[in-house]
Amino acid sequence: MNSPLADRLRPKMLDDIAGQHHLLDKGKPLRTIIESGHIPNMVFYGPSGVGKTTLATIIAQQTNRTLRKLNGTTATTADIRSIVEELSGFSGINGILLYLDEIQYFNKKQQQTLLEFIENGSITLIASTTENPYFYVYSAILSRSTVFEFKPLEKRDVEQAVRRAIDLLAKDSGETIVFSDACIEHIAYACGGDVRKAVNAVELSVLSTPLTDGQRVVAHETVVSLTQKSAVKYDREGDEHYDLLSAFQKSMRGSDPDAAVHYLARILAADDLPSACRRLMVCACEDVGLANPQIIPIVKAAVDAAMMVGLPEARIPLADAVILVALSPKSNSAYMAINRAMADVQAGKGGGFPRQLQNKHYDGAEVKVKGQFYLYPHDYPDHWVPQQYLPDSLKGTVYYEAGSNKTEQAYHDFWQRIRHNDGGR
Repeated sequence: MNSPLADRLRPKMLDDIAGQHHLLDKGKPLRTIIESGHIPNMVFYGPSGVGKTTLATIIAQQTNRTLRKLNGTTATTADIRSIVEELSGFSGINGILLYLDEIQYFNKKQQQTLLEFIENGSITLIASTTENPYFYVYSAILSRSTVFEFKPLEKRDVEQAVRRAIDLLAKDSGETIVFSDACIEHIAYACGGDVRKAVNAVELSVLSTPLTDGQRVVAHETVVSLTQKSAVKYDREGDEHYDLLSAFQKSMRGSDPDAAVHYLARILAADDLPSACRRLMVCACEDVGLANPQIIPIVKAAVDAAMMVGLPEARIPLADAVILVALSPKSNSAYMAINRAMADVQAGKGGGFPRQLQNKHYDGAEVKVKGQFYLYPHDYPDHWVPQQYLPDSLKGTVYYEAGSNKTEQAYHDFWQRIRHNDGGR
């Protein structure tokens, strides 16, 4: 009774695990592997509270292996060697399944030591991580493991877990515990697909509700106060942070104002005002760009206003700007132009300058034809005169290609006419 409710509620069989239907339904790859009894080294990748530890425990039980657990934040190389020593004892008869949580915190040397002991198959490794394993896990371990991605649970799956938690609390306490459907739905939504958070919210809600005439009737206000931000908090150094910002910018780029405002709300609910402002400015310049060049100072003004007033009021100018960016015509022509130019510079192309552009008005003895020869455009019709601006080695290179929007096409037509007229004189 003293153990946390989440532990007491932990599933004992595959069919009891909430969610992960893409992995554990009948006929799905991971389910088939487990039922075969031949367990490979695996990496479980996904957010917290979605069943990674639970599944590793069930696998050990179903395959009659000894389960040993380590956490990458605290485990040492000596801990690994200590587990290896068990292979010669009773606990190693059927093999050992090592569950290493948060493997991303193991340094390269620790991971290499681990690799040494999983090579011969005596130890089966199941490593879990909340970060992208292709960035954080030693490549030699990845090459010997199968990666399975765990996903946040759907609301209906979390609701089932919440109801089980309520029933278990009522059974253990002998009390009548009442949660309205609205309370259950709110917990399922607010936990952000994390069953552990949802179960903890149930337990806290019950503990916060007084016993009256042998029953606890949990108020909706109690549930809301205990879960109000759990769904929107995220690690600003983790994958979820970058996934959210990516979805935010891609929704603006894709001209979907509803999705863009939704992701803006999630970012602001996590109090990450700087990231929202930065991505908004980037999108205005990169994705709208020359199709609506006036948008850049407008968005800058909205960002300045947001930073000046702070949250929660900052949401208002940012929403204005986000919807404007989403609904504006799009062009990445300037973005592509600078990328092409940067690629040439990084490749070492284009050193030097045409003589007429240099900031000097004398020539050395080695220059046969002396003179600046710069033509001042404002002295010519239409304030333009043909002359070379790119370095000799890049003469004729085209970086900028006009977008199809009316603003850039108007510029394009204007310059085509000017240059054509000059060529005809």
